[in-house]
Amino acid sequence: MSVRRADTLGGRAAVVGIGATEFSKDSGRSELTLAAEAVRAALDDAGLTPSDVDGLVTFTMDTSPEIAVAQATGIGELSFFSRVHYGGGAACATVQQAALAVATGIAEVVVCYRAFNERSGRRFGSGVQHREPSAEGAALGWNLPPGLLTPASWVAMAARRYLHTYGLTPEAFGHVAVTGRRYAATNPAAYFHGRPITLADHAASRPIVEPLRLLDCCQETDGGQALVVTTAARARDLRRPPALITAAAQGAGSAQEQMTSYYRDDFYPSDLAGLPEMGVVARQLWRTSGHTPADIDAAILYDHFTPFVLMQLEEFGFCAPGEAADFAAAGALPLNTHGGQLGEAYLHGMNGIAEAVRQVRGSAVNQVADAAHVLVTAGTGVPTSGLILARDGG
Repeated sequence: MSVRRADTLGGRAAVVGIGATEFSKDSGRSELTLAAEAVRAALDDAGLTPSDVDGLVTFTMDTSPEIAVAQATGIGELSFFSRVHYGGGAACATVQQAALAVATGIAEVVVCYRAFNERSGRRFGSGVQHREPSAEGAALGWNLPPGLLTPASWVAMAARRYLHTYGLTPEAFGHVAVTGRRYAATNPAAYFHGRPITLADHAASRPIVEPLRLLDCCQETDGGQALVVTTAARARDLRRPPALITAAAQGAGSAQEQMTSYYRDDFYPSDLAGLPEMGVVARQLWRTSGHTPADIDAAILYDHFTPFVLMQLEEFGFCAPGEAADFAAAGALPLNTHGGQLGEAYLHGMNGIAEAVRQVRGSAVNQVADAAHVLVTAGTGVPTSGLILARDGG
């Protein structure tokens, strides 16, 4: 294993608190209420109070502004507040921004949060309904006229090409679907609690957009998740074992587009794994942490759709291009041990970061023995982000 570069963020900040609402299909509460509940739970988990907080980070897509959340939770003065764009791609980047703030002294305690009624309110899976004129809308306009209106339809294009390139069948995606629901089946917080599936169930689930079936697609969820970040020094005096932020990265590929990127030059075979933006993140995480795939004890990979989990395994070098289905089926790397967004809940990846913290603490429902280093990724197909979290002293 190589040595971590001295000029990086690694080890200077830690996640010290995690908190969430229940995950449901109809919360019956406002999104601000969900955000406030998750933030208070995360602070309680850390043994901190609202008066300790001087920073907040969320998604540009979140409807609860930082100032509103501060007022709703009793947080006072803020010296840092920020938002990150590109939907689920923002998840790990919220923690990166919080870590940068505390490591540089801009803030002392920063809370990252995401809350929405994605099932009972605006359902992202329903796709594009209306767009005001904008640069982003113009880019999407190249794809929408042919009828590619939903995230599933956008991902299906890349999935079909992946299967063609490597001579695979949709059963390759089934291994990811089965793994996620198997872990969810033993997680009381998960929608699929008590409901494992088989490869046959996956193959029999109704078609959505070829080659994707219903069980290739993530949950639609109401809920909130929050994470508390502070300095490593302060973290060691708090209630829970810290999850040190060993490395954090954002990435956008050349000719990147939101969820599509169909028009890259030579998309295949030069970019065999199909997610160049995640390759940008992978290279940064390995370089700045000094770790390799062999050092990772568990991986929480963003799984809004099963094909992109396989492509991520390949981008990070856990296996060669085209071999991820067999790698996932073998189970050598514990993968999405909370059930993922496929089996637990769709919280734009924030619940995955919480699971990585639990694994490092040793408190996960499906605990991996001696989990010292956990990889977490954010949304795929969009400009994205990633983290490596580590046990203190690990």
